[in-house]
Amino acid sequence: MSLPETPLAIRSPVRATLALAAVVLLTGIGAGLGGMLLALLLHGIQHLAYGYSQDHLVGHESFLFGVTAAAPERRVCALVLCGLVAGLGWWLLYRFATPLVSVKKAVSDPDARMPALATLGHVLLQIITVALGSPLGREVAPRELGSLIADRLSRGAGLDADTRRLMIACGAGAGLAAVYNVPLGGAVFVLEVLVARFAWREAIMALTTSAIGAAVAWTGLGAEAQYSVPAFVISPGLIAWAVLCGPLFGLAAHGFTRLTGAARARAARGGSLPVLALVNFTLIGCLAIYLPQVLGNGKGPAQLGFDDQLTIALAAVLLLAKLVVTSSSLRAGAEGGLLTPALACGALLAVMLGGGWNLLWPGVPLGAFAIVGAAAFLASSMSMPLTAIVLVVEFTRIDHDFLVPIILAVVGSVCASRLCQRV
Repeated sequence: MSLPETPLAIRSPVRATLALAAVVLLTGIGAGLGGMLLALLLHGIQHLAYGYSQDHLVGHESFLFGVTAAAPERRVCALVLCGLVAGLGWWLLYRFATPLVSVKKAVSDPDARMPALATLGHVLLQIITVALGSPLGREVAPRELGSLIADRLSRGAGLDADTRRLMIACGAGAGLAAVYNVPLGGAVFVLEVLVARFAWREAIMALTTSAIGAAVAWTGLGAEAQYSVPAFVISPGLIAWAVLCGPLFGLAAHGFTRLTGAARARAARGGSLPVLALVNFTLIGCLAIYLPQVLGNGKGPAQLGFDDQLTIALAAVLLLAKLVVTSSSLRAGAEGGLLTPALACGALLAVMLGGGWNLLWPGVPLGAFAIVGAAAFLASSMSMPLTAIVLVVEFTRIDHDFLVPIILAVVGSVCASRLCQRV
């Protein structure tokens, strides 16, 4: 017979503080290790599936390099395998496992408990399918794993319901910080998106867990930025473009949210899931014969945009393809995040709008437009303006002066998106 949990409120202040500190420390370490291992698993499957960088898991050769260098038939085979794993995996999970509990549900409802085996299965399916070429994001998996770790530690320490929910949110932020090396972004995500409250207690716990998670992940992933960008210079043309085009990103992000939301609402869950997933990913593999850039979560196209290596025509084609494959994968029943796909869509749209702007006011590199547009699109599509700004800055480590056009574009984008939601 197990003993009942001792609520933190009835313990002595010293014991309560020590218990909370231990949970914060262990959550950061656990989320960091979990995020690091998931990232290494992702890289390992990518290298094996597409036959690149076989001698090391973390290197300078990107996933885009790997899929571009792979033979067309290898891309198709990898996506067929992705369809089989996604279809059968999620069908089995929904059919036989305990119903999943999302991170937001666990944070908002003190009675909701994330099932360990089902959550771990959900996490692994996301990582495996993204590694094989699914166009969805990988960020949900480490967040779920971090939250699961925090939930178990909090219950074991007997924390009260409110503190436990905060720790679940902090675990998600630490997982995000670990896999993307964004310690501040992970903490701001917790405060802005998950708990929707900025207070000293929440901020200290979120910052601590995210910083620990990122530092632990450095041991296996290094402390590299997610994207390498050239040294861009701020110009009046870029600032004017950010002010004028910011609302356009809000309108586009609103459409993206409705498109992906409708696809998720109609996602296959029954016996049709294996068939739809196999057909969907096989078609994506066929498309990748001609457009290898569509494979993966969107980091490749975003990097091309930031590097100023896209033409306006190619950006338009990739944007359309990314929208189609992302929504079709959600409709087929696959799971994954939308953070990196949204970032990529914003960068691609910015290249198109920036190319037109340069006809009127030439001189701004397309990569500079891409960085600003990615932040503006991400802010509105994910309803997290502060987190989007911090994430893009940490992703790219762009010069501090770039905050001016980024903030201006984000403000215009969010205002336009909120206006669309009210109409």
